[in-house]
Amino acid sequence: MSSTIDSTLRRTRPKLTGIKPPKNLLRPVGRAIADFEMIKAGDRVLLGLSGGKDSLSLLQILLHLQRHAPIDFELGVITVDPMTESFDPSPLKAYVPTLGLDYFYESQPIMELGKKHMDNKSYCSWCSRMKRGIMYSTARRENYNVLALAQHLDDFAESFLMSAFHGGQLRTMKANYFVREGDLRVIRPLVYARERQCRAFSDQAELPEIPENCPACFDMPTQRQHMKELLAKEENDNSKLFGSLLTAMGPLIAKNRANM
Repeated sequence: MSSTIDSTLRRTRPKLTGIKPPKNLLRPVGRAIADFEMIKAGDRVLLGLSGGKDSLSLLQILLHLQRHAPIDFELGVITVDPMTESFDPSPLKAYVPTLGLDYFYESQPIMELGKKHMDNKSYCSWCSRMKRGIMYSTARRENYNVLALAQHLDDFAESFLMSAFHGGQLRTMKANYFVREGDLRVIRPLVYARERQCRAFSDQAELPEIPENCPACFDMPTQRQHMKELLAKEENDNSKLFGSLLTAMGPLIAKNRANM
């Protein structure tokens, strides 16, 4: 595993003002942070930045809140490189330092390790756990106490249906929880936001997105994609679908324990 942080860029470039996110994203994120007490005064928050529209949108939202919210907190960024040929981190390496943030870049051959240890059906969840483990280690090493991830309401709903349909359990991700060791909290400030809102913001602001970079996701249809299509079809007939799902998932989202 390798780890890099470009302290020269961080200290010699001025911190830019960033891009003001739209109110239709700021409001649900602000409400989620308040409802679940995600960020407290003095927190050191490390954002997992994959380079997709969701994490780039959350980066801009947290930057905005850092400037304008009454709570004083620190913000850093981490990218986990799975070391696949299709992953090109150069846009992120050029972009993040201009924001004046500490940027941690961790590399591990996750794809190759997955081929040796897991079958394709379980690769995605295994890859996710590997990446989270790397982010946990980096947060501990660099004295961050909060890890921010960019899953939105669509992701919560898809996980909920996947767990019910394929696992026979009522489960989904948590909005704010401590890891098993009790020394780190994981927060998901986009829990009330929709994927389409992140897409619209990223396109409008021309954020430096990196395309999907996992060959395993291209090589086989995924359960998550099936759930995404199912939910889109149902929402066409029921515009209040995600509001109803949020209500149904509420106790699961709020439960504060290590899980997903």
